[in-house]
Amino acid sequence: MPGVSPWWNTLPFVLVRTSATVPFDELSDLLASTGARLRPGQPLAELTTLRVGGPAVVAECRTTDALVATVGALDTAGIPVLLLAGGSNLLISDDGFPGVVVRIAAAGVELGTDSVCAEAGAVWDEVVAATVSAGLGGLECLSGIPGSAGATPVQNVGAYGVEVAQLLRRVRILDRSSGAIDWVLPEDLGFGYRTSVLKHSDAAVVLAVEFELDPSGQSAPLRYRELAQSLGAEEGQTRPADLVRATVLRLRAGKGMVLADGDHDTWSAGSFFTNPVVPHERASAVHAAIAAHVGEVTVPSWETPEGIKFSAGWLIERAGFGKGHPGPGAPARLSTKHTLALTNRGAATAADLVELARAVRSGVAERFTVELEPEPVTVGITV
Repeated sequence: MPGVSPWWNTLPFVLVRTSATVPFDELSDLLASTGARLRPGQPLAELTTLRVGGPAVVAECRTTDALVATVGALDTAGIPVLLLAGGSNLLISDDGFPGVVVRIAAAGVELGTDSVCAEAGAVWDEVVAATVSAGLGGLECLSGIPGSAGATPVQNVGAYGVEVAQLLRRVRILDRSSGAIDWVLPEDLGFGYRTSVLKHSDAAVVLAVEFELDPSGQSAPLRYRELAQSLGAEEGQTRPADLVRATVLRLRAGKGMVLADGDHDTWSAGSFFTNPVVPHERASAVHAAIAAHVGEVTVPSWETPEGIKFSAGWLIERAGFGKGHPGPGAPARLSTKHTLALTNRGAATAADLVELARAVRSGVAERFTVELEPEPVTVGITV
């Protein structure tokens, strides 16, 4: 198939071993020459923005060479691997992970005259900040999003009218089945709304990402009404990238979407559910269900080639789950600022968050016949 990367047909990658009972000493010997730093019994709650997750052996890889060598050694030995960088899109079981968590910490960033190339472990918002400071436009609408650069193409990260797929030039990939490393073009990644062929697959590891940017320092065209209005602009116009970044950070902070240790509204995975896309032939039934429960109201929705996209936050709130649900004292609650975020109020477990997520999903499905899909990747549990 012309233009398709060699690992395309390997999905999904399957490990030989289904559980890890490898003694730590054996793991130490196996990974001794890889350059990884091993930590036994690491609480994964310390490595995720939801701050939940049981213990696991963590192999921290601060260089790309160490990452490639570590994953290769573990795969050859048939030991389960969980790749983790910023931990902002993970909900991990309270039992932890029965294998080795490979922490991606290679964080180099290289700026060009019209591009940026970042290693997978680079902090995403630091990458965006560096491009804006260098007078490069394009990524500013993606400011304040927690996580790593390598995660952005996996789920086609997007916010305020911009998606990674629009600006991505190429991705450096490790093919786990062959060990080959190559640059892959965006058209080979099967991008969709908050997804790509890389998501929910073990076939490949993202090593680096490269984006094409605007050397004029102007932002991407403003496509999100709230942002455009905040900037006094018409949709489709541009503004200086540094001004747009500052505005996006302000808007996100107002919704509890910028990480802050002392603010439990930010102890989250961001938007927990994606905006549901309902096939055109079902849209009238959904509108009828909304009218039956809410009345004849204007419903936030958008036309897409796949169907009508509804606002998940709007549906959640109209289904009876308001900000802060289920109320003070609950260890897991909806954010007090944004109903799309499920938050840890300081002592929540993964089980607490799953219970809340299931209640919200079933409530929206019962009232509006719409099935919400979780955005975070779950490990060892099902929402």
